[in-house]
Amino acid sequence: MVFLVSVSLPVFDVIIRGGLILDGSGALGFKADVGIVDDEIRRVGDLSGCSAEKILDASGLVVAPGFIDIHNHSDLSIFLIPTADNYVLQGVTTLVVGNCGCTPAPITDVNLRHVKDAYKPYSESVTMRWRSFGEYMKALDELEKSVNIAPLVGQGTVRTAVLGAEDVKPNEAQLREMKEFVEEAMKAGAFGLSTGLIYLPGMFTDTWELVELAKTAAKYGGLYASHIRDEGLRVVDAVLEAISIGVQAGLGVEISHLKASGTSAWGKTSRLLALIEDYAERGFDVSADAYPYTAASTGLASLLPSWVREGGTDEMLKRLQNPKVLERIREEFKRYGVMGDRYVEWSRIVVSYSPSHGEAEGRALSKLADDWSLTPLETVAKLLIDDEGVTGMILHVMCEEDVERVVAHPLVAVGSDGYVRRFGEGKPHPRNYGAFPRVLAEYVRRRRLLTLPEAVRKMTSLPARKLKLWDRGLIRPGMKADIVVFNPHTVRDTATFEDPHRYPRGIGYVLVNGTVVVEDGRHTGAKPGRVLRKKS
Repeated sequence: MVFLVSVSLPVFDVIIRGGLILDGSGALGFKADVGIVDDEIRRVGDLSGCSAEKILDASGLVVAPGFIDIHNHSDLSIFLIPTADNYVLQGVTTLVVGNCGCTPAPITDVNLRHVKDAYKPYSESVTMRWRSFGEYMKALDELEKSVNIAPLVGQGTVRTAVLGAEDVKPNEAQLREMKEFVEEAMKAGAFGLSTGLIYLPGMFTDTWELVELAKTAAKYGGLYASHIRDEGLRVVDAVLEAISIGVQAGLGVEISHLKASGTSAWGKTSRLLALIEDYAERGFDVSADAYPYTAASTGLASLLPSWVREGGTDEMLKRLQNPKVLERIREEFKRYGVMGDRYVEWSRIVVSYSPSHGEAEGRALSKLADDWSLTPLETVAKLLIDDEGVTGMILHVMCEEDVERVVAHPLVAVGSDGYVRRFGEGKPHPRNYGAFPRVLAEYVRRRRLLTLPEAVRKMTSLPARKLKLWDRGLIRPGMKADIVVFNPHTVRDTATFEDPHRYPRGIGYVLVNGTVVVEDGRHTGAKPGRVLRKKS
């Protein structure tokens, strides 16, 4: 007698079939299928014969965890461009926002204008109905979006909520109020505290104040992410300050967009990386992130001394209309250099965004000054006044040797330092469209500074570990199905400084929480993204 046994094969929502799995750990790849149910990876192995509602052919392609951008600034722009095209088309599935000390919350009557100014032009189109950080998180929850959002809380915003944008020191009651704002954000799910110590008002904050706020973040297992106080000649001291804050407060340290900026600092990345290695080897959670370019980008107002910016945008613009103030700035530049000790030449500073002078975008300040028959400083003042303070710039201030050294280091994750953008607006840094594919094309395939498994690790499990985001960053059963599928032979960035609004090539599929957001290199319009919260 013959007994027939019916064997039911697993049914999946999605199967990614026949790809080379780079699981995010840095290990060598292996050929396997990936089976997904709902938002979760259920099986990795031979799934031939198994059925699925959707099967993606990954033959000849790499299947990797979705990229995590550990340094992003899409806090507000995500509300206007929730499809986040310039990121999902890079393979990015999670954006870590709230960096450099700036967040859209907490908001009080004291800092409402400052927060709106910090996020122009996007704040002109987004109604910020929230006040607390938890209310901001709720607004993000309610937003349908194509990427996951993991927020930090900004020390600069917390400080302005209590002290405004003035160069003052907090008393005991004011410090306690700031700590309460940080605690509320951490309880709401923030992943840590960020600082921007070259910006207003971070530049007015002493180390002890930062330690006290960091202690509050530490209570909830958060990290301390810092745009350090100096990226030029005194960059070593600035990195030491950030590490000391983490050591004293008892939390992990992330040095944001690690670099040596200006010719006087070139070569110092060796010392910076040695410091990070030394503390990491002694058991401290110290690491960094970087973008793969020799140019930085920020607001044009950052060129000005701190006393010019004190009090906020309105006060700065009033000062810039005073010839005596311009003369004083000119004397400071003559004595200390533009941006202090970075010795930045005007020809290396390029306008990236100017709502009132579109003809200035993509032009170096030196050439623009000649065209306008003004000095470079007068040109800066004119742009900022006419643009009401929102002018953007790109600074060509790093050397390739330093960038290579930093990007290749095992303790440095990849971050873009960009944000979700309107396609075609301004001439932004190409990192907004190409940071992650550029690492794969330029630093893996062409220069061979990294192996492909190591590059994927630096974009996935390394930032996930730093965030203590334990259910993402690896391709394993039980992990969330954030996945990118790309061609290792053709993936590359196409965005340039001259033509930055260009999407990368070679990325076939992107899944966010198990839903296909990019298919055959095109955005599907799906919005399965979530707000991720730190679990204490």
